[in-house]
Amino acid sequence: MPVTQEIQEIKTLIETCYPGKLAEQDELFAQIHPGDRIFISTACGEPQQLVKLLIEYVESNPKAFFDAEVIHVWTLGLAPYTDEKFKSNFRLKSFFISSNTRDAVNRGGADYAPLFLSQVPSMFRRGLVPVDVALIQTSPPDTHGFLSLGVSVDISKAAIEAAPVVIAQINPRMPRVHGNSFIHMDEVTHAVLHEEPLLTYLDAEPDEVSLKIGKYVARIIEDGDVIQVGYGRIPNAILSSLKDKRNLGVHTELFSEGIAELMKSGVVNNTKKNVDRHKSVASFCMGTPETYRYIHDNPAVEFRPVDYTNNPLILAQIERMTALNAALEVDLTGQATAESIGTSFYSGIGGQADFMRGAVLAPGGKTILTLPSTAGKGTVSRIVSAIGQGAGITLTRGDIHYVVTEYGIAYLFGKSIRERAMALIAIAHPKFRSQLIKEAKQLNLIYKDQAFVPGKRGEYPEHLEVRRTTGQKLNILLRPVRISDEPLLKDFFYSLTDESVWRRFMSVRKDMPHERLQEFVIIDYTKEMVILAVITDKQQEKVVGLGQYGIEEDLHSAELAFVVRDDMQKQGVGTELLNYLTYLAKMEGLLGFTAEVLFGNEPMLRLFEKGAFDVDRRLRDGVFELTAKFRNE
Repeated sequence: MPVTQEIQEIKTLIETCYPGKLAEQDELFAQIHPGDRIFISTACGEPQQLVKLLIEYVESNPKAFFDAEVIHVWTLGLAPYTDEKFKSNFRLKSFFISSNTRDAVNRGGADYAPLFLSQVPSMFRRGLVPVDVALIQTSPPDTHGFLSLGVSVDISKAAIEAAPVVIAQINPRMPRVHGNSFIHMDEVTHAVLHEEPLLTYLDAEPDEVSLKIGKYVARIIEDGDVIQVGYGRIPNAILSSLKDKRNLGVHTELFSEGIAELMKSGVVNNTKKNVDRHKSVASFCMGTPETYRYIHDNPAVEFRPVDYTNNPLILAQIERMTALNAALEVDLTGQATAESIGTSFYSGIGGQADFMRGAVLAPGGKTILTLPSTAGKGTVSRIVSAIGQGAGITLTRGDIHYVVTEYGIAYLFGKSIRERAMALIAIAHPKFRSQLIKEAKQLNLIYKDQAFVPGKRGEYPEHLEVRRTTGQKLNILLRPVRISDEPLLKDFFYSLTDESVWRRFMSVRKDMPHERLQEFVIIDYTKEMVILAVITDKQQEKVVGLGQYGIEEDLHSAELAFVVRDDMQKQGVGTELLNYLTYLAKMEGLLGFTAEVLFGNEPMLRLFEKGAFDVDRRLRDGVFELTAKFRNE
């Protein structure tokens, strides 16, 4: 039906069933008094027409009220109440800082209230943050008189319950969203019927850095996980990287266009959730008109207040809850800020701490912190030795399982400070790693004698990571060794039997201290290569084999050695290591390998005999000296 006819029918319904609710501008705001607290709905749910009428009312009646406090989470629209000319009329109090209000907060023209977002409804209900007037935007009433808060349930429901005066902008374009999103016309003091497009939010197109981060995160997300993800370029890239996953669930604060697309494609179906099964649960939505049409009257989507969606006690009950959040800065001990840059406020605590804490407590839960390695167009490292002075610590050292940059994944959970520092340095931007090593030594975070190969020679060659399935159907990851792999190799070496140690090192020495481990993890990739065969067990990497070669420049060949964990022998790990090292050596233009093999080490000898080599071996003092030249095939 024509829009004008639809609006007329809505107007007739309201005037007939709820006479006196529709009001003109003067009547709408006549009940606002000096010093009142005025709540405004969140983000895309902002009632733009009501805000416009409020400002017009103040301009026409400059002495109508003074020192009113405007309360909201954050705004995407205009925030005229922060304008200097209205400073005697309004003072903003925000639980989160947007780009539209950041300047006002930092110049002292507005207030930021740091709170876990899950706690805000309780603050309203208990009167610790009083609300006198609530300006909201809703869908039209149904035949029973119920209006949906649509794209902004979050803290709006609690504000409505707390406020003695509720003014609603009824907008036919507001989607009717299932869940705990409904209020009744009886709860509305006054209303204005005004149709206008909802505010929209379109994430910036992912750039190369974001796409790399998204691909790394996709490695961590498993089929059947329940995800929470925020807004912005990186979350958008993450969601677009999950297209090959299956049976994902959603329990989040923000419902975005990316989540809608995953639901449409069947990636998100919520069939594995143990809480709110078959439902994507969120608190508010920022998206496009297409997103709003998708959530309209969709039983697969439910919006709840933030004291449910963000409640760590609820989140802790959700099996495999996976929280994905972003940070401005993370230090080498694993604590992060997402709310301020030094003493300058940037965003806020928001729901990040709620979700990360809840996911840590959830059965099989994971927390993932993402950030580009640099800021300021590459001039500043986001991984730092210490969080900037004055910055707020949003996430503690115990809140973060994974940190992801475009240079890789650092797994921090259960790691020591030294191990964390080395893992984070390994995923920092290469041009800052030397400085981070130096600062970490000064702070006694890492070994004083920690070695480091600077520049391209020591930069991790990620492109050499490959996955292989052995002839015995064992799935392994073959990858170069990282500077942060010392703990993994320590466990590997101590898992070897005395016989394996003797065959590999020709030594009865059983200890493997830091000084010796550095010889394996601190390498110049242009002169040598160490390849690890890795499996994943309970989200942790375990080394099952190691192969290495060092280039002998005078012979244009390489000295080769490798060892396989005893319980993984005869499963094809050694064969895959030799094949891959052979491939890498050929790519370097080398002519072959040399190796020393103990007499009686028949498995090693057979590997060479079966390989694509012309093998010459000489026995000297119980050791075979092998020369294995690559065949020209």
